[in-house]
Amino acid sequence: MAQLNGIDFTVNKDNLYREEGITDLKIASIRKLIPIKSDGADDPSRDAIFMGHTQLMSPSGPLPVQAPLKATTLEGAIAEFPSAMDQAVQQIVEEVQKMQQEGSSRIVTPGGGERDSGIIY
Repeated sequence: MAQLNGIDFTVNKDNLYREEGITDLKIASIRKLIPIKSDGADDPSRDAIFMGHTQLMSPSGPLPVQAPLKATTLEGAIAEFPSAMDQAVQQIVEEVQKMQQEGSSRIVTPGGGERDSGIIY
């Protein structure tokens, strides 16, 4: 087992994939992960995995968005891409809103440290 600082860098030879990239050169990027054996030959006993990727522009720069696509074919992945990206963006928005709410409930007062309520005494 190859470890450095407690991190295991051992390659799982039973879970290897070859990556194939598909793009429309506009918004969609789909990665097809093709299962392979440790000798590089295709592994037909496992299904390919599709992942959707895109980027949105934010005031802080490009925001990467990705989501698994529950498709078994490229056509299915293309059809699923819009709804999967929409759902991933919704999840990002919800997480940001939650972080903002948690941040606004932690008010620092001079000499008082942090208070968990929104009230300053």
